[in-house]
Amino acid sequence: MRRNGTMRRTAAMALGAALAFACVGMRAQTQAPTAPASPQSAAVLDRVEAVVNNQAILTSDIQNEIRLSVLDPERGARRQLTPRRALQLLISRALIQQQIGQANMQAPEPTADEISSRLKQMREQLPACVFANCASDAGWASFLQVNGLTETEVESYTRLRMIVLSFIESRFRQGIQISQEQVEKYYRETLLPEYPKNEQAPPLDSVAPRIQEILLQQQVNALFGTWLQDLRKQGDVEVLDRELEPALNGEEGDDK
Repeated sequence: MRRNGTMRRTAAMALGAALAFACVGMRAQTQAPTAPASPQSAAVLDRVEAVVNNQAILTSDIQNEIRLSVLDPERGARRQLTPRRALQLLISRALIQQQIGQANMQAPEPTADEISSRLKQMREQLPACVFANCASDAGWASFLQVNGLTETEVESYTRLRMIVLSFIESRFRQGIQISQEQVEKYYRETLLPEYPKNEQAPPLDSVAPRIQEILLQQQVNALFGTWLQDLRKQGDVEVLDRELEPALNGEEGDDK
């Protein structure tokens, strides 16, 4: 059972790169209530930081991205999200959402029950939520309050995450074939070495479906990454704040 759990986590992590671009909703649906601000302060705080094919990304978008990053299951293993990195995620997401918005690339809308099920799973499995006992209503309410989030924001986050993930799956899984040779190689070279010599590994037939799923997700990630790079090259992307531009070495930057 322990190894099966490891394989499930590996399969889930195989979509980590894709989910990094799919984890937070659009501005109009995720902004938290704020105190009234004067016109002068609003102009300073909510300026345009970047433009992606005529779509503006505002300072408030970056602030929301950082605030909502607590809902990213991978974020706990990394440093706190920085404004530079947050902007790069927003740029990538804007490009994806523009593609989803095209008439011939529509992503299915999740049902209320599907969203509710995913929220329940998040509350039970999100690392930050485990410590806050989010499975209970009181713990969940406390978690939201501590992190400055609302139920509406989290539902929008979940809904849009599901839409983008569904798009990625349908767009890139088609035509991918995993051969028996690939499954056997993964079993022999990756899975078996995880087992101590005194522990018997499960037979290939029993784990082959999970291995196939892992390999499938790895190929989806590779195709998605290449596609996203092409979108960035072809699109009209302008970062207006030099402090938020990617590092000169080409990294998207978790250092600011």
